[in-house]
Amino acid sequence: MTNKPFSRRRMILAAGASLALPSLVRAQDAPDIVENRRNIMSFRTQRWQDHFETLGKGAIVADISSRTLHYWDADGVTYKIYPSSVPRSEELTKRGYTQIVRKRVGPDWTPTASMMERDPTLAYMPPGPGNPLGTHAMYLSWPAYLIHGTHDTRKIGRQSSDGCIGLYNHKVEELFAMAQVGTQVRLV
Repeated sequence: MTNKPFSRRRMILAAGASLALPSLVRAQDAPDIVENRRNIMSFRTQRWQDHFETLGKGAIVADISSRTLHYWDADGVTYKIYPSSVPRSEELTKRGYTQIVRKRVGPDWTPTASMMERDPTLAYMPPGPGNPLGTHAMYLSWPAYLIHGTHDTRKIGRQSSDGCIGLYNHKVEELFAMAQVGTQVRLV
């Protein structure tokens, strides 16, 4: 039997194998069904039944902590998950039940009084590339709270809004086409 000399490559391979071993053992013990699955972006799947008694015209759950919006159509066949922007602070965050009361393609934007207090340079913006509401907006029964698009894609996945739920423009366009006026909404 030949004695192979100790090498750096062998040491690295041995260390890597020893680090992987606990993961392999845990994987063998894992149950076949995983409750509350997460994907790589850490979006948790939701069940509409945990939030609403019926689907009605459809349902939306905006999960502030995971920065996702969940949508179910009226028959429960379509379930979509969208990354979203969420309010930047707890004081701007409203939680509870509401619904979509109006929809608009090419929304215009007027800053609220509290936004003007923080930044007096803000002013009305017509529809277009610089508009903070993006290309589509769904107005909720709470005044000044919307689900809307954004031209600033850096905001998605962050605490960056003044209370609204923001989506990429192409995603809000998709949701806009599916969600009806009267769709129930819950912010959690």
